[in-house]
Amino acid sequence: MTAVYRWEIQKLLAQKRTYLGLGAAMLVPLIFVIVLQFQSGGPNDVPLGRYIRDTGLAVPFVALFFMSFWAFPLITSLVAGDVVASESHNGTLKTILTRSRERGEVFAGKVLAALTYTVVVVVAMATVGLVAGGLAWGFNPLTSLSGTKVSTGHGLALLAASVAVYFLPLAGIAAFALMLSTVTRNSAASVVGSLMWALLMQLISVLPGIEGIRPYLLATQFEAWHGFLRVPADWAPVVRAAWVCSLYTALPLAVAYLVFLRRDVTED
Repeated sequence: MTAVYRWEIQKLLAQKRTYLGLGAAMLVPLIFVIVLQFQSGGPNDVPLGRYIRDTGLAVPFVALFFMSFWAFPLITSLVAGDVVASESHNGTLKTILTRSRERGEVFAGKVLAALTYTVVVVVAMATVGLVAGGLAWGFNPLTSLSGTKVSTGHGLALLAASVAVYFLPLAGIAAFALMLSTVTRNSAASVVGSLMWALLMQLISVLPGIEGIRPYLLATQFEAWHGFLRVPADWAPVVRAAWVCSLYTALPLAVAYLVFLRRDVTED
């Protein structure tokens, strides 16, 4: 599996869409900071938005909020939705599946590569946002959602924890995209389908009368990191995100795995 994983990473490094998504993730917070430099207003109605000019530490948090709507779901789907479908389209999946590697090892390597890319783009966005925000407004103490001041070191630790929790719902989107990639064997359908699914989750989450199921929708888990920014920390949304996102990730991967195991190589 390790050998397959390394090979999948090398293939990702050779694809343009890999750098397209990574570049977009890094460019968004940079543009955000530049725009705020030339205007007096700000995103005061979003978490930590009113404090964004007080410290650069607030920039990556605000970017996490805005990019959860469509940017990160799209970036994640670009790679996860192509990781199997491209092999079918190019006719190389038959060669891969008839080699000495077990199908389970090949599938696990592809899953790990897609999840690794998801982690990299989120970390890259947070890093660029932190550096750009720090250069613009300094690394001053951060004001939490409870209104208390948090030291710079503590704020960095909260950012790392928030990024880790933010990855969980993105893993669910990546798993859904990989399932579509395996089932449809079509990259475009997989990317568009997984993005539409993510947007549908967000649409359902804002509908009235669904208060009972809203905490368990995938879109709601993008807000779980808010719990870290309260004093004391609110662990309830974080714990809920951990097990809810596990279900959203495990079920599509199970379907994709079964389809992958039963794939007739003569059809590719």
